[in-house]
Order: sequence, then structure tokens, then C-alpha cells
Amino acid sequence: MNRPKNWKQPCPNLECKYYTLIGHGTVSALSTYSTQSGRRRIFSCKECKTSFSETRNTVFYDLRTPEETVIMVLKMFLVRVDLSGICFVFGITEETALMWLKRAARQADTINAHLMRNLSVTEIQLDEMWNFIKRKCAEDSTPTGESLESSEDGRQWIWISFAAEFRLILATVVGPRTSESALSLIQKTAEIVKGVPCFFSDGFSSYLQALLAVYYQIITFPHTGKKGRPKDPVTEPHSDLVYGQIIKEKKGGRLNALKKRVLCGAERLGKLGLKISTSLIERLNLTMRQCLAPLVRKGWGFCKDRELMRRRVTFFQVFYNFSRPHQSLRVPLPENQRSTQGAIHTKWLPQTPGMAAGITDHIWSFRELLTIKFESVHNQSISG
Repeated sequence: MNRPKNWKQPCPNLECKYYTLIGHGTVSALSTYSTQSGRRRIFSCKECKTSFSETRNTVFYDLRTPEETVIMVLKMFLVRVDLSGICFVFGITEETALMWLKRAARQADTINAHLMRNLSVTEIQLDEMWNFIKRKCAEDSTPTGESLESSEDGRQWIWISFAAEFRLILATVVGPRTSESALSLIQKTAEIVKGVPCFFSDGFSSYLQALLAVYYQIITFPHTGKKGRPKDPVTEPHSDLVYGQIIKEKKGGRLNALKKRVLCGAERLGKLGLKISTSLIERLNLTMRQCLAPLVRKGWGFCKDRELMRRRVTFFQVFYNFSRPHQSLRVPLPENQRSTQGAIHTKWLPQTPGMAAGITDHIWSFRELLTIKFESVHNQSISG
């Protein structure tokens, strides 16, 4: 008996009981049609009789521009080309390019929501990277020049949490250098990882406050039998919380010394055998500055809106995690699988951070990054 093929296409009809569900045999291929990018399929839901294109709910939906052009434009957002240069090369308007970027960022948010969950991580490095939006100093700022929480311009920071063992970007936040931004980063990270990993950062004081606000335990005191009420409950750091800092001492604008200190969980840190370090996330900062035009120092490609900066960072995050092989993660191939073609010797199997973390089993193509579809997270939690 022939079974219906799983096209991995969810029904887009809100009123259908199979809405966003994949692999239930209700979606079948109906026909094909020609476009500038080749032939595409039209699918039909057997339950609600809704017909839809394979590009529905993807970056390419309802676009008349060839897919290759859209892909090239989005790739150039990731190779340090500013917006005006992209528009000049492809002969498009800034509004069109930013609209495609908006779709790509929305797709990136969907990927993060479905795949970045329940990750087993041992060590997380935290850091923030300076940038400015619209102008270097906000109209409303602190005496030190930092933007206020409500300010959308001026000094803004790219906050990153990074799983060092997998070279995986866990969460990002774009905002001013305040305790609220640090708390937002830790909260987003806590929603992604299992348990309580070890955290390492520089000497910025707001990280400790944010960690204690997320990872804590309440100690209650029983009745002693004596007169009076028992002691009030006390909030303490979680017993598994480990937090270490690296303090950089500079003299004359140059690094003079590095000091390490453990603020929480010294005993557990010793048992795990980990060393306090932020070198990998600082290397990631350099990679991002080399890939995103708004982060280039003394460049003209700065963003004029915080949301535009957030879209670029989020899009880069999923590209870095799932489509960009990391050289330090490559693994040697078995002897019987190695090959030689001329001067090229294939000895290694490339891996992305997503592969190293066990989230995916292959390197995603750029088109797959822009078109992959998932079931609703709510439906997955119910079925699980």
C-alpha cells in the first residue's frame, strides 16, 4: 500500500485543524507552475481544501524577483557590505533590501524558537560589544555618554551569550549598557539551556545582578518551637551557579594585567576543572565586526534604527550557527573515507556549531536557511 509522501509542508489555513502540522498525510502536491527561479509546486490540504505555494511563509513568498538575486542580497548583508553598496550593485531601493532583511530576520526568529531549546551546555561566556545607532551620543544620555534604556539612538551595545564548547551563539540583545539589558540577555539564555551552566564574563557589575535575579533559591526556616515567628525566607544564589570574571587592567591604553575572580560557585568550578576565560567570545566579536557593516569601526554603514541592528544580528546568528562551518569544530575522517583530487586532500569533516551541539546533522544551505518550515512550538509541546 502506497503511503502519502511527507512534503514537510504545513497547512497555512488558520481555521484548519491541521494548521501548522507537518507529517500527518493531509498535504499533497496538486500541480506545478513556472517562475523566473524555476518550477514550483502547489500543494493542497485534504482537510480544508486550501491550496498554497511551496514558498508560502518563506522569505521568497509573493516576490517577483528571482530567488538568486534575493539570496545574493542577503548574503552581502553578512560580508561587511553597507546598504548603499548593496543597492548600487543590484539596482534596488533601500526599502526593498530592508524588506528582504526583515523577512530573513523573521525566519531567523522562527528557527531560534524551534531549535534553540533545552540545550545541554556546560560553559557560557558573556560579553557586550560597543556600537552606535543613528548618532554617537544620544540626545538623552547619562553623564558618561551612555544611552538611557528608553533611548533608541546613541551608544548601543550588542549583548551575546556564547556556548564555548560548541562555538554556538545562544542569545543576543541589542540595547544600551544597562542592568535591564544584562537581565534580558540572561533571561533569554536561561530559556534556551538546561540546568545551571557556568558563566564567565568581564568585570561588568550588572551581570552578577542579572544572574542572581534568574538563578536563585529561596531558603525557608522551620518553626523552632520557641515563641515568635520563624525567620523570614532568604533568597540566595542557586547552589549550582558558577560565575567568574576576568578583570583587565590597562595602563596607557594597553593591557597591563589580567585578574581572575570567582564570585559564585568556587567549589563547583574546581570540580568541573574549567578555567575562567572569555577569549572565544572576544574572537566572535572580531568575526562579527568583520561580517556586519554596521559594526565596522569608523565606517559609514551604521544603522539608523535599533530594530534594523537587531535584525542583522539575529540573521547573522542563525547563519553562524547552522550554515557557517567552524574550523575548530572539524573532525578527522576515517582513513577509508579520505580522498585526494589533485592538490586537494580531503581529511576533515566540516561542522557547524549547530552540528556540534547536536541540533542538526548537516550544514544548511543558504536557501534551506530561508525556506525551512516547522510545526508550531505549542503543537510540539502537546505531542511531547
